[in-house]
Amino acid sequence: MPEERLQKLISQAGITSRRASEELIKQGRVLVNGKTAKVGDKADLERDTVTVDGQKLKADVEYVYYLLNKPYNVLSSNKRIGNEKRKLVRELVPHQGHLFTVGRLDADSEGLILLTNDGELANHLMHPRYEHTKTYQVLVDGNPTEETLNIWRKGVTLDEKKAAPVKIKVLSKEPNETLLELVMREGRKRQIRRTALMLGHGVKRLVRVKIDMLEIGHLQPGQWRKLTPIEVRLLKQHAKPRK
Repeated sequence: MPEERLQKLISQAGITSRRASEELIKQGRVLVNGKTAKVGDKADLERDTVTVDGQKLKADVEYVYYLLNKPYNVLSSNKRIGNEKRKLVRELVPHQGHLFTVGRLDADSEGLILLTNDGELANHLMHPRYEHTKTYQVLVDGNPTEETLNIWRKGVTLDEKKAAPVKIKVLSKEPNETLLELVMREGRKRQIRRTALMLGHGVKRLVRVKIDMLEIGHLQPGQWRKLTPIEVRLLKQHAKPRK
């Protein structure tokens, strides 16, 4: 087994992200064969003993992949901060050990989230460089004109930076509201809600229904399921960098 950087090994073990792993190393909490590690060090788990806060990394980790339909007013955070009383997505999936949350959603948004201890895959899916698509169904106030939708499609300026183009399709119209389908490769904080409001149509409900090739299907809010082996294989294929 070839040597790998410690950040990658810690992330693959599902302990924390690569960036957070680097901080653990800097804090002296990672040992290789009993010696304090340094950022940039490498190891082979079949030959070396690597520990994080005394916990030994295993050469073979059993990866798990959960698809969850996040309900309204549930937080995407893994840990509760301060006096926060709302439920966390991590509490909805009965798994022992750390899970990365892929595709975080605001508390007032709903829909598809992926939870996994596969740090390498989580890193690829979360990094904006890989441009993974996410599909949303968005109910907005009023009836946006085609001109307004075209402005949205081209990308508006948020925080002095133009947003990436968006695919938009009108799914249905009522006198006072419109249901839209949005397909995006970008995900800035509250981007959909901020853009809709900027264009004069506040968001009444926002549900993510798809991440790449993973679909929400028949999962009801709060329900979860494990990915099938075929889905895991396809997801890893989709996670490869685009040339």
